[in-house]
Amino acid sequence: MNNDPSTQNLALAVHLLDHYAGRIARSRRPYLMGLSGLQGSGKSTLARVIKTQAEARGIPTEVLSLDDFYYSRAEREMLAKEVHPLLRTRGVPGTHEIELLLSVLAGLRKASDKLPVPYPRFDKGRDTRLPPSRWPKVTRPPKLIILEGWALGIRPQSAAALNAPVNELERKEDPDGTWRRWVNKQLRGYQPLWRKLDALIVLQAPNWDVVRRWRSEQEEVLIARHAPLAMDAKAMERFLAHFERLSRHALATLPQLADSWVEYDTERHVTGLNHG
Repeated sequence: MNNDPSTQNLALAVHLLDHYAGRIARSRRPYLMGLSGLQGSGKSTLARVIKTQAEARGIPTEVLSLDDFYYSRAEREMLAKEVHPLLRTRGVPGTHEIELLLSVLAGLRKASDKLPVPYPRFDKGRDTRLPPSRWPKVTRPPKLIILEGWALGIRPQSAAALNAPVNELERKEDPDGTWRRWVNKQLRGYQPLWRKLDALIVLQAPNWDVVRRWRSEQEEVLIARHAPLAMDAKAMERFLAHFERLSRHALATLPQLADSWVEYDTERHVTGLNHG
């Protein structure tokens, strides 16, 4: 596949739409396509390209991001006080408002001018949600919904897997495992959402070290733009440590659960495309 990112994403989008076109056409409700990829894998960009290509084929499409359903900073402060201080940081299971996402998905099939369906937007620069007055509204029922997110499809770890810390953050700030056990328990509550996915497409990175580099490169772009709350290297390393456990778990388990998975090399070039 061509290594130019835009050309590569276009080719991927066309291939995936060709592969799933029949199923999308036959579905009596909006077809829910899950696009799962770890930080920096390019899932948001690919989702937008798929939407553009689907709309060009006459398929009304909406893209939802799991990231937009993070709890507000104030709500996470409450979790930090009531459960564990590490829950102040967004990202892990238990920091998303899954009930709201399920409500939006249910409403989209009947969206209209009279029954518009608003959905949240999360401002990562300010680390909180935009006010509801600034939420987008859907006024037509989509035929295809693309839900993209870093944790999509992940199943809980075994109790034994939680015993040993995976990094310095867990060793120092979660020595008794309270945080990671709580997060793992919350992940069970995400499974009804995963079961609603008509297809799970996984963007598979080579390993965790590459994911860390990809995500850090994204942050360097934000720093260059002087974006609010952009993280320096030390802050970025701490932030990513919150995700390491489940990211490693995802890398090891998600391809076997996927309907389709895209393999990337260290420079985000596609090296394989597989269908289960």
